[in-house]
Amino acid sequence: MSKAKDDKADAKAAEARLRALKKFDLDNPEFPPELDAVALASGGYPYDERLKRKVYEDELIKLQLELLKLQTHVAEAGERIVVLFEGRDTSGKGGCISRILARLNPRHARSVALSKPTESERGQWYFQRYIAHLPTRGDILLFDRSWYNRAGVEPVMGFCTPEQTANFLRDAPAFEELLVRDGIRFFKIYLTVGREMQLKRFHERRHEPFKQWKITEVDRAAIGKYDAYTHAEREMLRFTHTAVSPWTVIAANDQRRARLEAMRVILTALDYPGKDKDVVGALDPKITKSGADHLAGLNGEDEQGAEA
Repeated sequence: MSKAKDDKADAKAAEARLRALKKFDLDNPEFPPELDAVALASGGYPYDERLKRKVYEDELIKLQLELLKLQTHVAEAGERIVVLFEGRDTSGKGGCISRILARLNPRHARSVALSKPTESERGQWYFQRYIAHLPTRGDILLFDRSWYNRAGVEPVMGFCTPEQTANFLRDAPAFEELLVRDGIRFFKIYLTVGREMQLKRFHERRHEPFKQWKITEVDRAAIGKYDAYTHAEREMLRFTHTAVSPWTVIAANDQRRARLEAMRVILTALDYPGKDKDVVGALDPKITKSGADHLAGLNGEDEQGAEA
């Protein structure tokens, strides 16, 4: 009997959640409690609570010290590091980047977030305006969104043609192989976020005065295109997750965990003098997967949905 009651309660909660999703109003100052209750767990996120602030701050400072050691090695050895951060709107790309760069020498570590292309840039080879920002020896570069706009926001929002996207998906692996063959240490990190958590963050941006600058018309339009972005994500991974330039996918409902994981993606892959392996630790398989494994999960969800 208790199980039947639990099942009935779960069904009612699911119905209330679906109603709240359909009625969601970004301009309403009150965020729906039905969505707030499931935001952290949305998208199958495995943790019931956010990482405690004290634990996060202790790990953060230790990993930032490791990044500083890495930067010293990069400068001395003449290495070049490029890290692409991609992901859904509100997934926390900027937060990961700012924590990585926080204690590094800004002369040799920087981020790039390009605005929409100028008329002149629209007449160039698509990759051309990104090439100008690639690092010289001894430098670290982090892209806050990158050429993968052509695989995500542009096709979803109708800013490019299907042919342009198909050409990009064909050309990107070859372009990235050239970077790797030239000696660049190349990382691609994709941040995912559950639908309800994304809505919660959109709502915070809309109603918190110090975050309102983050909300754009493209963000507003994206609210109703979650499934379209999932399709674009699937196609991107299918064509551009390669042995030479693989994707690492981090579930980012808890931004604290995601920031630490992003640092570990870089630190676990590279050797440098004085590396403290105990501090660096290992990636958390609950929230960090290869692009291939994440794609398999997306395809599995499709199959389950079709059977239902």
